[in-house]
Amino acid sequence: MNNLPLLSAEAMASFAARGFLRFDAAVPEDLNRQFLDEMGDIAPPRPGQKMRRTYGELLARAGVPQTSAGVPLAQAYPEGSALNRLLDLPLVAGAVRSLVGEDPVFDHHFLHVTFPPAYHEASGGENVSQHYHQDSTIDPRRAFDIQIMYYPHAVTRDMGGTRFLPGSHLRKVSEAAIARYQNIRGQQHMVCEGGTLLFLHSGIWHGGGVNVSDRTRTMFKVRINPSRSQVRQFDVSTLKPQDAQRPIFYLKGALPPSVEQILMTQEPWYENDTGRLELLNRVRFWRYLTGDPDYDADYWATRIENLADA
Repeated sequence: MNNLPLLSAEAMASFAARGFLRFDAAVPEDLNRQFLDEMGDIAPPRPGQKMRRTYGELLARAGVPQTSAGVPLAQAYPEGSALNRLLDLPLVAGAVRSLVGEDPVFDHHFLHVTFPPAYHEASGGENVSQHYHQDSTIDPRRAFDIQIMYYPHAVTRDMGGTRFLPGSHLRKVSEAAIARYQNIRGQQHMVCEGGTLLFLHSGIWHGGGVNVSDRTRTMFKVRINPSRSQVRQFDVSTLKPQDAQRPIFYLKGALPPSVEQILMTQEPWYENDTGRLELLNRVRFWRYLTGDPDYDADYWATRIENLADA
């Protein structure tokens, strides 16, 4: 485990700023096939059968192990199973180590399926997208959980891939208080090849899309908790020392790429006023991840912590 490919400082800064990391087609095709085989076939629609029952029967048949919350992640899945092999992939193990640290803990998992119109027509129900939400309850911690979303087959735009809002992870809300929002500037929809992985900060706003295709869309989610420090778990050898604050506002040329540039890149939905609070939240989050209480980007934290008049 000492030779894991840890996340670089730039990748970690992107996660700190945007709340996600995406790895396209990262899972080998044989592992995708094994996972889908273990989950089993999805029965065709039955006239008059409600979607809740259809989904319940699917989950009862699927080869998802019954795993207790709080067990070490390394013990969550049987040896040789698709999910055990998935977590053992160097890219996955390295990202998990970088984000949540050593000895992570299994929280829960779920098999998410969006059904095509034929199922809803058979049930007499309405085919709609899942509401925007932030998982679980209001979580005020600086520490964070991650969620891995695994897409074992290709997802087209009309199959209802997960939608999520980059940069929303540090804006705390009560789980479904944002349900009235349907579309927000800058949101992304998962359109991807099979074997794509999405690593999400547990606070990111997201929801399942509406499936208007002729086939089901499958995604498997695993939530993981830290059990030890999350500070400086990424590849700190790629972290360049900060000698001084960058010049701001009056620039006489492009500045070189840097962690600060990543942290200060705003999302399309940021407002002119409260959007600046998100920049400050990012600085504080980076202080947590690096263990540097004095870190600042573009003077955001320093100017409100100035003690000259104390």
